[in-house]
Amino acid sequence: GRVESVNPMQGLMERMTGTPWRNMLVQKGFAEVKEEDLTPLFAYLEFCLKQIVADNELGGLMGALEGKYILPGPGGDPIRNPEVLPTGKNMHALDPQSIPTSAAVDCAKVVVDRLLERLFQDSGGKYPESIAFTLWGTDNIKTYGESLAQVLQLVGVRPIPDSLGRVNKLELIPLEELGRPRIDVVVSCSGVFRDLFINQMNLLDRGVKMAAEADEPSEMNFVRKHALEQAKELGVSLRDAATRVFSNAAGSYSANVGLAIENGGWEGEQQLQEQFISRKGFAFNADRPGMMESATEIFKSSLARVDCTFQNLDSSEISLTDVSHYFDSDPTKVVSGLRKDGKKPLSMIADTTTANAQVRSLSETVRLDARTKLLNPKFYEGMLNSGYEGAREITKRLRNTMGWSATAGEVDNFIYEDANSVFIQDEEMRKRLLETNPNAFRDMITTFLEANGRGYWSTSEENLDRLRELYQDVEDRIEGVV
Repeated sequence: GRVESVNPMQGLMERMTGTPWRNMLVQKGFAEVKEEDLTPLFAYLEFCLKQIVADNELGGLMGALEGKYILPGPGGDPIRNPEVLPTGKNMHALDPQSIPTSAAVDCAKVVVDRLLERLFQDSGGKYPESIAFTLWGTDNIKTYGESLAQVLQLVGVRPIPDSLGRVNKLELIPLEELGRPRIDVVVSCSGVFRDLFINQMNLLDRGVKMAAEADEPSEMNFVRKHALEQAKELGVSLRDAATRVFSNAAGSYSANVGLAIENGGWEGEQQLQEQFISRKGFAFNADRPGMMESATEIFKSSLARVDCTFQNLDSSEISLTDVSHYFDSDPTKVVSGLRKDGKKPLSMIADTTTANAQVRSLSETVRLDARTKLLNPKFYEGMLNSGYEGAREITKRLRNTMGWSATAGEVDNFIYEDANSVFIQDEEMRKRLLETNPNAFRDMITTFLEANGRGYWSTSEENLDRLRELYQDVEDRIEGVV
């Protein structure tokens, strides 16, 4: 009989009768996707693309200088809030009294549930009793108070907005609804958060004290459990013992740990830890608002009970080693030094840069950050191609990575080893760094030697001898000896 030839492309071509994006999906094996489902999505993507290319920053600047009306618009992360685009608007932030918004509260619950689930698994079926939290001002502007809402969710307190959307009331979430114990918190607010969100610090303090005064069993209310212990230990009232909201003194910013690590002038980790406690140990008290009072003893007592340290990454623009701020405010080794058992707390990071929030350990996040930035050829080649400043950026990232070793001890040895292979062992790379920015290259060599000297990087004597020789060669080059 006659055998008919079958063209495998015929069926595919018959199905490719729609828009270009549907045709591409069909080619990739997604033949069942419906045109009507794709149309609104790609219409929105086209709108976003037009907003991105409609760059009006220079136009907006010139219009402002000419005294013209400039259209107002929100600032922040364009991925999280596309209304930020197009750029060139008269930017505004938000009404500080309106956070956390209802949407931020919903997102916060997801992150807190995932955080506690991870900690429950990692701790052998036990909930953490206390979590040390860092709150950033600009991050809470961009997320409309997500991390602020996370603190309230941990404690088991619900923010109640009024008819205008302002949040100034709280209510305890019943334990039956919460389904777990109330988790104690130690909140370290950045100086900018203190300046912008003093009302929210009031809210946090009231919420924690509300939980501390709730007549509930201690095994279901760790806030009350710890406050009762501290009241007896320090000889203060229950409300004062439940102080959990801390920041810098008025007019002061950061723990300056990052500055010390950047300059290399610190004697040891104990110095960094004492610096953190002395600069961040000023408490906000809702019973005496308007003052940041030194409360070192209650700060140390609260940190000594911490089982986990936690921070958020909520913008794709900045990661853990882009800036020194994250490790500057990390209390992991501070907690370890204060705990009676000397146990190092778990360290967790929530990545909320996408809709699917991820909770990872700090060491996992540092590894991910190193793989995607410092050790990624696309990153460091791009930096080197940009010239002098790009080489400095690579060195700064290595220094910030060492900062995490100093404050948390969560940097794997292979990160330093691989960085040494990429930037030091490769003769061509050494030459490029030296020619592009000899000062940055010298600082990089110094960072490697310092990381080894402080016990953060274990490597061969061959590598160390090479670094010492290189340091002298680069020093001579800078001084004009050769």
